[in-house]
Amino acid sequence: MLKIAYHPIYRHPLPEGHRFPMEKYELLPKQLLHEGTCTQANFYEPGFPEERYITAVHTKEYVTNLKALNLDRRAARKIGFPLSQELVDREQIIAQGTILGCEFALEHGISFNIAGGTHHAYSDHGEAFCLLNDQAIGARYLQSNGLAKQILIVDLDVHQGNGTAEIFQNDASVFTLSMHGAGNYPFKKEVSDLDIAIPDKSGDDYYLAKLKETLPGLIEQVKPDFIFYLSGVDILETDKLGRLSCTPEGCRERDRFALSCFRESEIPVQVSMGGGYSPDIKIIIEAHANTYRLAQEIYF
Repeated sequence: MLKIAYHPIYRHPLPEGHRFPMEKYELLPKQLLHEGTCTQANFYEPGFPEERYITAVHTKEYVTNLKALNLDRRAARKIGFPLSQELVDREQIIAQGTILGCEFALEHGISFNIAGGTHHAYSDHGEAFCLLNDQAIGARYLQSNGLAKQILIVDLDVHQGNGTAEIFQNDASVFTLSMHGAGNYPFKKEVSDLDIAIPDKSGDDYYLAKLKETLPGLIEQVKPDFIFYLSGVDILETDKLGRLSCTPEGCRERDRFALSCFRESEIPVQVSMGGGYSPDIKIIIEAHANTYRLAQEIYF
């Protein structure tokens, strides 16, 4: 059975006019239930993680200051959300959703987190709507419990996974792939194990060709015990932060190809949703829902 992390805290109240489409976290589960892709049995509600799993990735000083709401003004501003206790609770619960998802993926082959993909969170600070790096935390959870040794992170969000790259920059046991918009945030990129920079306005054919020529060989090269997949839908041409020109069909084909590769390799995969900033919320929900529909089709 496909298991999906969701908690009502995922939809966090934001100031009027904020550009982050927080309502998608409430609407996506409703859509999956409404159309019959999922039932309530597919969903689980995470709690809080043990702090040791967070501090295996993030510095003790950063975690302490974050929990105390004691970040300096500049550090708080880089996050992009007003800092609050509920926001910090939310980030921890998202991380626990991914931790538990690792266990479910080991059991069922794949698992999802309705939120997550917080790949701009560095070891010692947060930025760009990311406070704690959920998939990095999941990777360390697996390794510290002897559940996986070699891990592959496949980040197909339109923005480079700069925080993830920094966290694992000197760690050969976690291979980081980031396929992202060349001209997009962050404008000063970190160095992933493999960065594929896609030029602005590249369409489906270019994007999918790059993915298809890279992913199968990379899985064979890295030989991971576990894969994390960040399936941001901000590659869409409608996305106000994306700058690429992929169609909904191209985004769906991206997910079909990636999930099929993971399934054929028989390597467990945890999927976090990542970004999506199309002005029409229906486009965001449809693109994210496609990822779940394909998982049900390919795995179950």
